[in-house]
Amino acid sequence: MRVRANLCAVLTLAFGLFAEGACGHAIVVAGRPAMNASVAPGKLEIRLEFNSRIDRQRSRLSLLRPDGTLDDSQNVLAANIDATMSGPWKLDWQVLSLDGHITRGTVRFSVR
Repeated sequence: MRVRANLCAVLTLAFGLFAEGACGHAIVVAGRPAMNASVAPGKLEIRLEFNSRIDRQRSRLSLLRPDGTLDDSQNVLAANIDATMSGPWKLDWQVLSLDGHITRGTVRFSVR
């Protein structure tokens, strides 16, 4: 069991991920915007790619604007938004992988 836990930790670090999941769960392998990125104001594509297939109907994104208001109207894991407010943004995501595991995570970025 300890070997598996160590393997999970090594794989998570190797991927440079920001997921809060464990081995066997859907893990973010690529994202736009990248964690802690600074992006120009305007249209922004949001996209999260996972290491395994996910159940899109039971997965979601929630976007917290710098003024504290929540945009959780997106029910897909790729979206286009109007990032017109400068400051720090927080993108919360939750997915259900097809193996039945729920994984959650956060992507923080800022708009110049």
